[in-house]
Amino acid sequence: MTDLYWSELAWLGGATAEAGVLIEVDGGQIIRLQAGVASPAGATRLRGLTMPGLVNAHSHAFHRALRGRTHGGEGSFWTWREQMYRVAERLDPDSYHGLARAVFGEMLLAGITCVGEFHYLHHGPGGVPYDDPNAMGAALLAAAADVGIRITLLDTCYLHGGVGADGAPLALNPVQQRFSDGDADSFAERAAAVVVPPGAAARTGAAVHSVRAVDPASIGEVARWAGAAGLPLHAHVSEQPAENEQCIAAHHLTPSALLAEHGALGPDFTAVHATHLSGVDIGLLGNSGCTCCLCPTTERDLADGIGPARLLRAAGAGLALGTDSHAVIDLFEEARGVELDERLATLGRGHHPPEVLLAAATAGGARSLGWPTGGVLAAGAPADFITLRLDTVRTAGAGRDAAVATAVFAATSCDVRDVVVAGRQVVEDGVHVSLDVPATLAAAVTALW
Repeated sequence: MTDLYWSELAWLGGATAEAGVLIEVDGGQIIRLQAGVASPAGATRLRGLTMPGLVNAHSHAFHRALRGRTHGGEGSFWTWREQMYRVAERLDPDSYHGLARAVFGEMLLAGITCVGEFHYLHHGPGGVPYDDPNAMGAALLAAAADVGIRITLLDTCYLHGGVGADGAPLALNPVQQRFSDGDADSFAERAAAVVVPPGAAARTGAAVHSVRAVDPASIGEVARWAGAAGLPLHAHVSEQPAENEQCIAAHHLTPSALLAEHGALGPDFTAVHATHLSGVDIGLLGNSGCTCCLCPTTERDLADGIGPARLLRAAGAGLALGTDSHAVIDLFEEARGVELDERLATLGRGHHPPEVLLAAATAGGARSLGWPTGGVLAAGAPADFITLRLDTVRTAGAGRDAAVATAVFAATSCDVRDVVVAGRQVVEDGVHVSLDVPATLAAAVTALW
């Protein structure tokens, strides 16, 4: 059965919005799209600016439990990591399902219709596998299906506790043992056995946690496995100066160069963060046609730095966005953060046009997560779209010509009115159709602490 949606304004990829856009949906897919038409009888009217669903290309769902508990103190990424480990050690498949269900619900309210879950919390305490070795991944897939969000489960290889100056891997600490399969072959065997529920808007991908946690030979093994399986491959890259220093001392290569040498870079690869890059690194990432996923709110919160987004884009890399540690879940804030943070770093304006930033928040993320037709409003694309209110104190007065820039530079997640995923409306007038998200979040986070 065909469903009709008619939008007052819609962003179709250009610098300005189009008026009077009719979207025909069948079987979870957009089958026809027309601009400049009157609303037909029986169509669902979408009041405001309709755009493709936002794509969160980098998420660690369990980090949401840290919000408000780690942001006010001193320290660095490394001290924050110890606090994160305290949450990781408390989770089991049931509590992880409950927390992820709430977090994915929060994402839907924020207009995020697809999430890339960078999943490395695989096993029980001490690294002992559950009866189902993929119980934790199954909990994440079930949570996504419960609330109606599209997901790519990025099953992550994590083998070592760091790298020594001599290049030798360091031992895992007690919490990190839960992350590890022991070796790359065991990782691939377990990850290949992940079962996507029938009919779910879900797929799997692969990840190398970092050059700190995976040795060079194993990086090559994971890259070859992912390539043979046709899976997207992600990795944390140059998030911290110390990561670069350790990698150069041990291997005489930067993380980007090490990944390139072992076959990881390419159009299906996403470098997450890519903050502290040399000119050679930028060239390697750009020439490979990879995607770089920036997470500005996390990078600010952890005092990580500002990534060279303009230079990466000029070199040929694609851009995507993620909310990573979920200091906030607001992809509009991530999008404008790419531009505004770079303005602070360069003392110049206008590095990324608004439509480029919206593309990073939509099509760029979909490409990164292995949904090549996603992130756009077009015939043949998944029927994932959202409507942003243009009558709030932040967005009022934005007509057709200013709607796109208003979405990027003024709107927040609170301005999202309606959300459709795979042709099914999951948020109506700012409320999830089946889940009390605030109450569910409160219960899940409180239970962990």
